[in-house]
Amino acid sequence: MILKNISIVNYKNILAANVELAPKMNCLLGQNGMGKTNFLDAIHFLSFCKSAHNAIDSQVIAHQQEFFMVEGEYQNENGEPETIYCGMKRGQKKHFKRNGKEYKRLAEHIGLIPLIMVSPSDSLIIDGGGEERRRLIDMVISQYDKPYITALINYNKALQQRNALLRMEEEPDPALLDIWEQQMAEEGEKVYAKRKVFVERFIPVFQSIYSRICQSAEVVSVEYVSHCQRGPLLEVIQRDRFKDRAVGYSLHGVHRDELDFRLGGFPMKKEGSQGQTKSFAIALKLAQFDFLRHTNSQTTPLLLLDDIFDKLDASRVEQIVRIVASDDFGQIFVTDTNREHLDKILKNGNTPHRIFDVENGEITPHQ
Repeated sequence: MILKNISIVNYKNILAANVELAPKMNCLLGQNGMGKTNFLDAIHFLSFCKSAHNAIDSQVIAHQQEFFMVEGEYQNENGEPETIYCGMKRGQKKHFKRNGKEYKRLAEHIGLIPLIMVSPSDSLIIDGGGEERRRLIDMVISQYDKPYITALINYNKALQQRNALLRMEEEPDPALLDIWEQQMAEEGEKVYAKRKVFVERFIPVFQSIYSRICQSAEVVSVEYVSHCQRGPLLEVIQRDRFKDRAVGYSLHGVHRDELDFRLGGFPMKKEGSQGQTKSFAIALKLAQFDFLRHTNSQTTPLLLLDDIFDKLDASRVEQIVRIVASDDFGQIFVTDTNREHLDKILKNGNTPHRIFDVENGEITPHQ
């Protein structure tokens, strides 16, 4: 999939932009806080029906404005056009359309335009809570497996209902708990099975990319940890019902799944230097890209690289540049404050590219 043109109105600090894009490399230059990340976030919104940084849709509407709108004109692998529109007025629900037809369920759109975004906030995958690592898995599987999204949604609904019962002042009805626990177990085991297969296939790809970035003998590993590994999920959930009632929420289930990241056999969170941690996070994201590229969707994902070279030594920067400049990648969007990094990516001279200056939300072709 290639994004040929994007129109943006009142998206964060971008009040109005209409940008024609290159089919391979699009570089955005500008100081921090000028709107480079907001531009990438608008592209992210068109793929995932939401911002990468704001959980509440209305928060992307520019200050003192009443609505936002983002529209992208794409070309798919067969050369056919696709137009994706999203818009929202304050106090109203957002509208999401494909070729002029509004979606009934936003989940139907996920996966049409696969996308991987690499950004400074990816350090949270390593340093943050387990939800960050589960999101890493879910963001990939949901882009190529529709039944996975359904199972995850159904699981989370059952989890919310069970937690509501656990928080009741009076003793909850055991029959109702049984119903929601059975749904959690049934849907949770579907989620676990798909996550397990994904992680097993993902690990060697990630290790290979990390080795290329670091050019060293550093040994990294990823282990998937789940309560489903303790036996039938229904038994695991029901085993501690009394304890769950005491704390007021469900202590067991796939909503507690974890990825254990290791460097040289030790926890990455404790052992990794700043450069190693950033390299680890970038390798995870580039491995996500490679995985999506080889799924049966036959659609090369968009790759968004937001200020990824900061705090990396020259050797690691060079290796990342070599990886992303290869023919394995499709359309790429990269932001930086440093023109030198972009020049390294473009140095072969054969890459179709455009360079844009970004200042105070205005995006203009670089002169």
